[in-house]
Amino acid sequence: MLRVTVICQGRLKEPWYIDACREYLKRLGAWCKPEVVELAEDGDPLPRIPKGAYVTALCIEGEALDSPALARRLEKLAAGGVSHLCFLIGGSVGLPAEAKARADWRLSMSEMTFPHHLARVMLLEQLYRAFSINAGTKYHK
Repeated sequence: MLRVTVICQGRLKEPWYIDACREYLKRLGAWCKPEVVELAEDGDPLPRIPKGAYVTALCIEGEALDSPALARRLEKLAAGGVSHLCFLIGGSVGLPAEAKARADWRLSMSEMTFPHHLARVMLLEQLYRAFSINAGTKYHK
């Protein structure tokens, strides 16, 4: 089963973010083995990247995709032998340059700025949506 690790700088405190993340992690469990790693706001994500994982850095200068394109990208990676995906989400000042340089791919959620806590919820929802699209369910309309 595909493993998905999301490494986040900053810890969730607000109950609505925690509840939303918990719900999407539960849903993702049907298609992958998801894990969220929380670091301190200024924590270094590099040592926490799993060996052999395909690393995606979320950053504004990354590639912007719609949901079906993200689904195709994830499907292509899995078909190409990737068994572990790792996503990096920076804190309030973004990811360190070293983390972006380490990434295999950079993904932008939008040109707009979002709180990094909301970005976590948005990423988990988009991953769930992508897996749902690839599975042919009716979640994505």
